[in-house]
Amino acid sequence: MAFAGAGFVTDFIDRAGIIDVDRVADAFRMTKGQLAETVGLAAATVSKAERRTAPRTQSRMREMLEIVSRIREWTGGETQAMAWYRSQPIPALDGRTPEALVKAGEAGAVRDYLDHLALGGYA
Repeated sequence: MAFAGAGFVTDFIDRAGIIDVDRVADAFRMTKGQLAETVGLAAATVSKAERRTAPRTQSRMREMLEIVSRIREWTGGETQAMAWYRSQPIPALDGRTPEALVKAGEAGAVRDYLDHLALGGYA
C-alpha cells in the first residue's frame, strides 16, 4: 500500500534499495548517534557500515521516515515533523510519543492513529 509522501522516503534510498543513514542524519541535522537514539538503536548500529544494512536497522529507519513523511505537511515541514515525532505525546496511545512507539516496535500503532486522523477521527 502506498502512503502519502512516498517520494520523501525514496529520497533517502540508494540504488541498492538501502536507506542511506548518512543522508537521513544530514537531512535532520543530527549525528548518527542521535539518529540511532531516535529510532531505538545503538549508535554503533548506524556507525558501522555492515550494520546499517541490517533488516532491523532498515526497518526502524523506514518506519521513522514514513511517519515523518506523513505528518510533515500539517506540521509545517521536516524539522517540525521530527519535533512532533520526538516529543508529542499521543493521548490515544497511552500518552507515548511516536518516537517511543517506534523504539518499542509499535510503529503500526502510530500509522493506525495517523490513518484515523486522516479519515476525520479525533486525536
